[in-house]
Amino acid sequence: QLQFVESGGGLVQSGGSLRLSCQVPGFTLDDVDIGWFRQAPGKQREGISCLSDDITYYSDSVKGRFTISGDSAKITAYLQMDDLKPEDTGLYICAAAKVSEWYSPEAMCFLSETGGSRTNWGRGTQVTVSS
Repeated sequence: QLQFVESGGGLVQSGGSLRLSCQVPGFTLDDVDIGWFRQAPGKQREGISCLSDDITYYSDSVKGRFTISGDSAKITAYLQMDDLKPEDTGLYICAAAKVSEWYSPEAMCFLSETGGSRTNWGRGTQVTVSS
């Protein structure tokens, strides 16, 4: 099982920004693909953005507002969230899968829920957007 170090959640007003960070100790972004999943109150967990090498995927709900990236050392993955809306409120969970477990970041985001143990899950960080 992979371990995670997640940070960056908090309370922000509508229109504001937050940046989430995720590290998988002992692994770099050359070893694992990273995804961010959102668990909103009363809703199913949703894969909102995934990163594999330099290929990115975004769900329609965040496209154009969120940016997933890795630092130059390929140790930390980030999710920059701009123009936040109240409907973005939820628990944001970092996930990781060994490179080549999924054939694309879109597949990781769509299929991790039913993919068995291929994707490992962090505990999440809460994001609350007030109107």
